[in-house]
Amino acid sequence: MFSKACEYGIRASIFIAEQSLLDKKVSLKDIAKAIDSPEAYTSKILQQLSRNFIINSDKGPTGGFSMSRQELENVKLSTVVTAIDGDAIYNGCGLGLKNCSEEKPCPAHSQFKTIRDQLKIMLETTLIKNLTMDFKDGLTFLKR
Repeated sequence: MFSKACEYGIRASIFIAEQSLLDKKVSLKDIAKAIDSPEAYTSKILQQLSRNFIINSDKGPTGGFSMSRQELENVKLSTVVTAIDGDAIYNGCGLGLKNCSEEKPCPAHSQFKTIRDQLKIMLETTLIKNLTMDFKDGLTFLKR
């Protein structure tokens, strides 16, 4: 459903948010390890998140990645998905056709539209911060 980069971006955002709630900054190495992602790939994803003002990147000996209180209260899953994958998840054809629309639908158009609409609502109403709660309590996981 999401690109691999987007999956890693969501997982990294959750980890950074959880650490930020503890007033900690985290290193690239710690993030890559926590989400089971290659460091070089994680670095590129974190750059995208930083450029889109989802996370903060501070350099130097006390540097690292973090989220401000304001970001923790405002960053939704949809923000991360759009920053990395754009809006294709909201507009693409479920069967991958280039020209699928209400006027010329694919065989699965109406079923996929219902699912896509529900997914959009979920992504737009879920704060990254809220996803940290079960993770922090050990009820959910960012890697297996």
